[in-house]
Amino acid sequence: MLMSLSLRVRIFLLFAGLAGGALAAVFLGLWLGYRRLGLPEQSAAFVQGGVVAAFLVLGVVAWIWYLFDLNVAKPIESLAGTLRARAHSNASGEIDTRPAQYLGDLAPAATAAARSLSETRSALAEAVARETTRLMAEKQRLEALLSDVDSGVILCSGDHTLAFYNGQAIDLMGADMAQPGLDRRLFDYLREGPIRLAHERLMATGDSDAASDLLCATLTGSRVLSARMRLMATEQGSVPGYVLTLRDVTADQATHARREALLAEVFDRVRRPAANLSTLMAAIPEGSAAPGKLDTALREEVAALAAAVTDLSRRHDDGRGEGWSLVMTRASDLLDGLRARMEGDGLAAETQADALLLRCNGFEVIALLSGLTEAMARAGISNSFRLVVEEDGTGALIRVVWQGNALPLALLESWLDAPLEPGIAPAPRRSVLATHATEIWPEKAGQGANSLCMPIPQARRVVRRPAPIARPVVYDFDLLSKARSAGVQDTRLQDLTYVVFDTETTGLLPGQGDEIVQIAAVRIVNGRRVEGEVFNTLVNPRRTIPLTSTEVHGITDAMVQDAPFVEEVAKRFHKFAEGAVLVAHNAPFDMEFLRRLEPEIALRFDNPVFDTVLLSAVVYGQHDVHSLDALSHRLGITIPEEARHTAIGDTIATADAFLKLMPMLQGRGFATFGAVLTEVRRHGRLLKDLN
Repeated sequence: MLMSLSLRVRIFLLFAGLAGGALAAVFLGLWLGYRRLGLPEQSAAFVQGGVVAAFLVLGVVAWIWYLFDLNVAKPIESLAGTLRARAHSNASGEIDTRPAQYLGDLAPAATAAARSLSETRSALAEAVARETTRLMAEKQRLEALLSDVDSGVILCSGDHTLAFYNGQAIDLMGADMAQPGLDRRLFDYLREGPIRLAHERLMATGDSDAASDLLCATLTGSRVLSARMRLMATEQGSVPGYVLTLRDVTADQATHARREALLAEVFDRVRRPAANLSTLMAAIPEGSAAPGKLDTALREEVAALAAAVTDLSRRHDDGRGEGWSLVMTRASDLLDGLRARMEGDGLAAETQADALLLRCNGFEVIALLSGLTEAMARAGISNSFRLVVEEDGTGALIRVVWQGNALPLALLESWLDAPLEPGIAPAPRRSVLATHATEIWPEKAGQGANSLCMPIPQARRVVRRPAPIARPVVYDFDLLSKARSAGVQDTRLQDLTYVVFDTETTGLLPGQGDEIVQIAAVRIVNGRRVEGEVFNTLVNPRRTIPLTSTEVHGITDAMVQDAPFVEEVAKRFHKFAEGAVLVAHNAPFDMEFLRRLEPEIALRFDNPVFDTVLLSAVVYGQHDVHSLDALSHRLGITIPEEARHTAIGDTIATADAFLKLMPMLQGRGFATFGAVLTEVRRHGRLLKDLN
């Protein structure tokens, strides 16, 4: 209660209490003196003296209270009000310190605090204005940049409402609906299933660096979009939002189709003159058309031209089977996009998919199957379908099931000759089968049902993203000895050839029965990763793969059943890496598996070795985190969720990280292999804390 009173009232009450106590003391003294003397005739004098003393005490206390109130309490309240005015009302001007002249240093201190507050506020206002101007300029530049990028960019909150989008996103999402708007649900424009599942997958990983690629469709199914999702940082306990980048696969497919047609025309137009010229030169007797060396050189050049045209044409035709756009696509995303397209055509569809990742061109598969189902509906066969994707050995099988009449094979063949997407992809539908190295056929499905079957040769199970693995550290610094690397000690880093590799295994104990199940590698020459020089193969480990390992890398026993044995793979890899510096992330683990094979293959893996864990320690210091995810995040490298813990995915990420670490090492003065090796040895104690 007293705390609610003003300072002056509380001080008044203090002095009133002091006065009351003093009066009580005076009267108590008089009463004790009167009793002790026991003289009734002198009582009047006692009373008179007591009253005079009481009035004197009251006067002194009142005078002291007045002075204290005037020179202490009132100035303190006035000073407090002045400070509050400057703190809360942005008042300015000097403080009048004269009323507080008896408060010692309090008034000057308050003046200094007020002046400092005013200066700080002015400086802060200037800084805020300056930063606001800078941020507005950056915002405008960012908006201009995002408006010009080829991809649509969307920023969504944790409940899937739009917080930002650029012009490309409007074109992609709002082509057949109302224009997108802020604070509206993303699912008003895009199919919900793939996006919600990708968001849940990323949240389940607990990894802020993770990204997920997905295939989604607009709400009406008119467009199939390729998307990548990445979570945003958020407060603890709240649902994180995400950034979604969109790309129109339909437009990409049209560009690809035009490029393929142009290349085919070029090869066709060049192949015939080259063949005719080669035939003509073969018909001319040697030495009759040109003298000696000129005749021989001319024939060699013609032969080389014909061979080059034939080889390029063959590689172009073979390359179609691999497909520039064959990527790992979730079976559930594929079926959701197919269902959206079919429902847009007025067909009914239900889906059922195993947890699989299919290596395919999602747009082409959707266009093919939606076109065939639409043709079946026009032919009166069925307008209601069940779409199924199931595991089939090392691949997957897509089934389109319906109740009713069977589809004649001749009719299916005629439909396959029709354009895949009239006006967009003029290639026939059967070109999709060639691209995916597969076939499609009708068959009975039992109980009056029929189906279309289309295998996808390459597929893998969807696995959970594992927590970082603490791999055992087995290290031999002889790998980095002068004897092994004597030939490259003084060689500049950019002049060396590197082979970056990674292995996936049945477990983490190379000396206790665990074996390699996949090995992948890429080559770096002249400071760049050579796209065409890739080593990637599954390995038959001659033992079962534990389920715990399959959950990490997604490789099953069925996938490696027909794969080569490790001895054959090791010989091929040794040849691939010949003369190069080996690079790996946590190299001791992978090198231990390879060195175990040396007696069996009669070859030695004595290449110089770089470990990106130790290179990261040289650049960032030993006390930082040096896992592949952490290093990739620091260097701006994205490892898609589906590629993490696959040999080729981790290999490419390690190679890109190594290419970015090289100039950083050179910038610190480590320009040669020997200089880096010497510095790496200083970080040997990091080995006990790897990953």
